[in-house]
Amino acid sequence: MTVAEDNALSDEELMGRIARSDEHAFEILVRRHQRRILNLIYRSIGDRMQAEDVAQEVFLRIWRAAEDYEPKAKFTTWVYRIAVNLCLDTLKSAHQKQSFVHPHVNSDHPDENDELLFRHGSAPSPEELLLAAEESRRIFAALKSLPTNQRLAVILKKFDGLSYDEIGRILGCSKSAVESLLVRAKRNLCEKLLFHGLP
Repeated sequence: MTVAEDNALSDEELMGRIARSDEHAFEILVRRHQRRILNLIYRSIGDRMQAEDVAQEVFLRIWRAAEDYEPKAKFTTWVYRIAVNLCLDTLKSAHQKQSFVHPHVNSDHPDENDELLFRHGSAPSPEELLLAAEESRRIFAALKSLPTNQRLAVILKKFDGLSYDEIGRILGCSKSAVESLLVRAKRNLCEKLLFHGLP
């Protein structure tokens, strides 16, 4: 198949092929979603090597579940729920002892949000980069301090742009509960960032 033909296949079609042990279809699916899944996990648990291990487990579970997969919800919602559940298990077992670092700082996994460091189409100065890195560390230190469900709701909304309904399906709660989580998270983040002297 050509790249264009690969891209034309829906996630559901790929899952049907994976159910028949089509390894090429699995490779397409991994390439299509691995970056977003890895970034979600990394932002949730804060450890790059561990995030890579968890992401690998997510895709192993997709492979194993392909035969029984039924597209009752959006494919991405189903995959995010697998990833979030594994994040929760990882955080619970580790008691959140790992240091939490912004995924874009000292990382080999930049993503599309890195462009926010650039203003007016030109590269930032070294001073701007240092200030951006320090601000990122403060923001993500505050994010790490949030209760787990608040943190996940913020990540899914702010970084992945999901709707309240999608977040609710992923976290297993109602739309109103998601709204409440985000309101409390915003209040907690503001308090912590002001406490640490962030303008």
